[in-house]
Amino acid sequence: MTRIIERLSEVSTNYDAYFVDLWGCVHDGVHPYTDAVDALRQVRANGGFVVLVTNAPRHRTSVEGQLDQIGVPRDCWDTIATSGDSARAAMFTGAVGNKVWFMGEDHDRSFFDPLALIDNPVDIEEVALDKADGIVCCGPFDPHTHPDTLRPQLLLAKQKGLKLLCANPDIVVDRGATREWCAGAIAQLYTEMGGESLYFGKPHPPIYDLARRRMTAEGRAVDDSRILAIGDGILTDIKGAQGEDIDSLFITGGLARDETKTDRQPDPDALQMFTTAEMVTPTFAIGYLR
Repeated sequence: MTRIIERLSEVSTNYDAYFVDLWGCVHDGVHPYTDAVDALRQVRANGGFVVLVTNAPRHRTSVEGQLDQIGVPRDCWDTIATSGDSARAAMFTGAVGNKVWFMGEDHDRSFFDPLALIDNPVDIEEVALDKADGIVCCGPFDPHTHPDTLRPQLLLAKQKGLKLLCANPDIVVDRGATREWCAGAIAQLYTEMGGESLYFGKPHPPIYDLARRRMTAEGRAVDDSRILAIGDGILTDIKGAQGEDIDSLFITGGLARDETKTDRQPDPDALQMFTTAEMVTPTFAIGYLR
């Protein structure tokens, strides 16, 4: 049974590290959430270590820049683990070949920046789909257009037997009041069509391994029993935490605000119906991180 809490501080003494989702929890893609920032500052002041674990299809330096632009202060987090970095490591070790067809927006092209952590990286060349060995998918070309419009290209890719590297398993994200499609929606469609998709962000293990390595690099080794995952994606943040056997705090006022009837806090009955339907059980739930 999921326990609804009023504030993070109610349970923070049980944890030494926090794997915190960004979009829908700390900011809305346009502005930071002040209460969330204050809550993270408080746990850090009490000795907690905050890893921002995001399905952003870019490297962490790019995400840092985006956070600065949005206005998320650097004193509310310690380090960042992105699905983009996990997927980039796979690409540079040859997971989808060296000739790749790129799907995404122009600002996602930092995905191809060199990755120093990989010894003898594959020399990646961006090519047209008919000449590609594999697909690198950071998202749709237009995040406001339904992924179904990409069926012709995906059908050709499937016929060629191409693997699709998904740099962001999220299906949708809310930028302010506007909902946008993510790479996960394309990968899901490709899989349904019979293609093979490779995932590296939440809820899949590689990004959690990266988050732990980032903590270790900062001199913090934390047992899984002392880690709390925080996020608004029931099938990414919360399902991923459940798969890693770590506790979770579900932010119901994000992607599932309608399903959980969240105003300030979720409706308990609606929350129970939603989590039962999704077959995922968060440890805790709260309307908004505070």
